[in-house]
Amino acid sequence: MRVPLSWLREYVDVPQDASPEDVLAALVSVGFEEEDVHGFELTGPIVVGQVVEFVEEPQSNGKTIRWCQVDVGEEQGGVRGIVCGARNFFEGDKVVVTLPGAVLPGPFPIAARKTYGHVSDGMIASAKELGLGDEHSGILRLVELGIDAPAGTDAIALLGLDDVAVDINVTPDRGYALSIRGVAREYSHATGADFRDPGVRHADEVAPGVGFSVAVEDAAPIRGRVGATEFVARVVRDVDPTKPTPAWMVARLTLAGIRSLGILIDITNYVMVELGQPIHGYDLDKLTGGITVRRAQAGEKLETLDGQVRTLDAEDLLITDESGPIGLAGVMGGGTTEMSGTTRNVLIEAATFDTVSIARTARRHKLPSEASRRFERGVDPAIPLVAARRVADLMVEFAGGTIDADYGTALFAEISAIEIRLPAGFVAGLIGVDYTADEIVTALELIGCAVAPAEDGWTVTPPSWRSDLTDKWTLAEEVARIEGYDRIPSVLPLPPSGRGLTPAQRGRRRVANALAAAGFVETPSFPFTTEEQNDLHGSPTGEHLPSVKIANPLDGQAAFLRRSLLPGLLQVAHRNVSRGFTDLALFETGTVFLPKPGVQYGTSYVPPLAVRPSAAALAELDESIPPQQRFVSLLLTGNRIAKQPGQPPVPVDIADGLDAVRVIASAAGVTLDVFQAQGKPLHPGRTAVLFVGETEVGYVGELHPDVVADADLTGRVVVAELFLDRLLDIAGERVVAASLSGFPAATQDVSLVVPADVPAGQVRAALTEGAGELLESLRLVDDYRGQGLPDGSKSLTFALRFRAPDRTLTAAEATEAKLAGVAVATERFGAAIRD
Repeated sequence: MRVPLSWLREYVDVPQDASPEDVLAALVSVGFEEEDVHGFELTGPIVVGQVVEFVEEPQSNGKTIRWCQVDVGEEQGGVRGIVCGARNFFEGDKVVVTLPGAVLPGPFPIAARKTYGHVSDGMIASAKELGLGDEHSGILRLVELGIDAPAGTDAIALLGLDDVAVDINVTPDRGYALSIRGVAREYSHATGADFRDPGVRHADEVAPGVGFSVAVEDAAPIRGRVGATEFVARVVRDVDPTKPTPAWMVARLTLAGIRSLGILIDITNYVMVELGQPIHGYDLDKLTGGITVRRAQAGEKLETLDGQVRTLDAEDLLITDESGPIGLAGVMGGGTTEMSGTTRNVLIEAATFDTVSIARTARRHKLPSEASRRFERGVDPAIPLVAARRVADLMVEFAGGTIDADYGTALFAEISAIEIRLPAGFVAGLIGVDYTADEIVTALELIGCAVAPAEDGWTVTPPSWRSDLTDKWTLAEEVARIEGYDRIPSVLPLPPSGRGLTPAQRGRRRVANALAAAGFVETPSFPFTTEEQNDLHGSPTGEHLPSVKIANPLDGQAAFLRRSLLPGLLQVAHRNVSRGFTDLALFETGTVFLPKPGVQYGTSYVPPLAVRPSAAALAELDESIPPQQRFVSLLLTGNRIAKQPGQPPVPVDIADGLDAVRVIASAAGVTLDVFQAQGKPLHPGRTAVLFVGETEVGYVGELHPDVVADADLTGRVVVAELFLDRLLDIAGERVVAASLSGFPAATQDVSLVVPADVPAGQVRAALTEGAGELLESLRLVDDYRGQGLPDGSKSLTFALRFRAPDRTLTAAEATEAKLAGVAVATERFGAAIRD
């Protein structure tokens, strides 16, 4: 929000010697953020000059210049010769002359220089060169601004070019500060300076008028909120739109970041900035019948002031007449009824529109405006009548015309003031400062609240312009702001015991940290993919499973919620490989969406934004969300060991994937059983399914070469995906470390001949089960298939280590335990000890 200081001084006593930095410091003390200081960046001498005479001189380049004699006043040397290329002025005109030594915005220094055969002793300036607008086709004639001043008068002060504006950042909850009125009040709070409120209603403006016909039709409010709660219409007749906008008004609007567009539009913008109430003016003669405020019909069209034809949504609030839509309420008017240079009669609109409706319309049509910016933050509901009267008075003063005696208003709602119960000790307990009762009451009354004593506290009624004050917490924040943030002590809060990460959160962190320590890089990705990728990677058997389609996807080609993390990892791998990073070890932990067949997910219900949804509404929203599970997935490609002197490169393979999933299992606190398997996107013979006991927890394998090629990758790509939530549930909250025995171990080996199609993991599980508690570890050390074995069989050699916690085992005890394990393997698979 840019605030010209001359404008601010009209409503609050800012010292004349106060610098912009002083004003910013005061506003910062009451919670605003300092942005910048803006000015016209001019230095004199810049004066009023009168064109005494000129001679038109055609040039060889086809251009005609004027050699002018301009009186700039006795103090500036009288009549000076100036070359000017513009031709829109006449002898006797008063103009703005920049004399040698002046500096214009740019910076553009002015000096006497020889041009077109003359020494030009200065420059006659245009509005654009002075920073007053975009007009640069001709020089600025003061008669067009209604100004008549003697030659030699300081033009900087005359045109208001000596003013500066401070720029502050207004947070969304403080929409009242998007006005000079609001900022002046806040400056008063900060400094104690006297504030004069320009938004006070007159006594005759407290009842509905009977003038121009206006109707509001909003029979089916959206989300329980009515689109318009007040609509005021005033009519000004016989205006002259060709009248110049006063120079001081142009200067203030320019400093506020709004360009001048003619006297009628300038006045509506001026009042909007002054009071914070957006105003729209219609050419009354272009209206057909009265005005109706209603919701749009789906598919209706409207051409807005920017020349764009927009297709409307049923939620959009419209201003209409008998011809149809003529404006998007609170956002932008329509092109058919806009004010122009031929307008003679004006209808002024000042209304209170629903904040949520305006915000959604502006975003839906990608049409932010100064009006929508204010409406979506909340406009004082008591100000429309005052703003409409202010606009009408300014139009009469500067554009002529007369005001109709009656004004029309379709709605004149009583301003509902909420009462907030503020307990006596609440503010001090929340802020940590021992405020006295007088300090609390004074601070709240200063911002406009009505404070009444109540049992053990107060009843507080916020002012109409503070819609952000809704509960005792926001009141406490206001007390802290007004009394000064510097009073709040810097104390580090101590968390209560028993708080911290949940067991599941700790487990997920252990897994992520373990993978990072093993050399993997975490690469979070968007949870959106295609249905084809879901069928490929998110279906264990490759058949089509239901996926959740997003109603408004960020990317139309990826409109489904993922069933697997692998599509995102493949995209990341492709992006890195295309940029030259070929050796990759990536992982991601995240949620996948696994809808139940036959269940329709999603809802058309949109909860209100201004209040907390009810328990029933939250339950309905929960039911509309598909079941989610947290997975951990990884991807390896390229070389595990890079090529180097004396060392050939070692590409990744499934063994590296198995090592990685064992890292995950160790961090989760479980032991994995690995069994050979097959899957649609994976290479046959290089795929394993992972179990913990009888529970399947994921898979690991190399991607099929066709899938690798489709992903624009080369070489081997090893992937793994584990059901992280399931892993952590199996592990439980706490991993208990086994006690260590101080007695020596007994080691033995056994080679078993089994059918070739029997997985080694199943044989290992049988040995483990049969060997009993004395078995400390068991690992496969050899898999032999060849000469000396029956056809269709293989020899698996296992290394076993036995240990007792209370004694030294004998060889006989170890052999007995080993043979017990062999017996189980023989029973299940026909295993025989190899001679």
